[in-house]
Amino acid sequence: MRFELPEQKKLVHDMVVPIRWGDMDAMGHVNNTIYFRYFEVVRLDWFFSKTGMSGLAGEGVIIVNAFCNFIRQLEFPGDVRARLYVSDIGRSSFDTWLTLERTDEPGVVYANGGATTVWTDYAAKKSKPMPDWFRALLT
Repeated sequence: MRFELPEQKKLVHDMVVPIRWGDMDAMGHVNNTIYFRYFEVVRLDWFFSKTGMSGLAGEGVIIVNAFCNFIRQLEFPGDVRARLYVSDIGRSSFDTWLTLERTDEPGVVYANGGATTVWTDYAAKKSKPMPDWFRALLT
């Protein structure tokens, strides 16, 4: 999948995630599944810090698809700077886009990816329109 940040995107979160020894696999680089974990950590840190929500009570966001482009191998030790963007805000969904770079190599993207995120009523297991207060965080 080709990665292009949409023109109408908004940077909503920037954080540093440490590369842990246990993130590496037998090949000596960060395992491909861990990149998705980094994406998850960044999305949740943004969501919980901006909404004040602390768990999955009642309603909130879920991911309905996710992708990652592996550009360079991340290796221990080091820290990853992750940037989270949002775009394409709809009635109940929006897209997230992420870039990962090492803090000791600013501007060099090691991976990028994204996900479509949907506001959901957890009990009903159905999407629902996102509340106005949440939409305001995205626009």
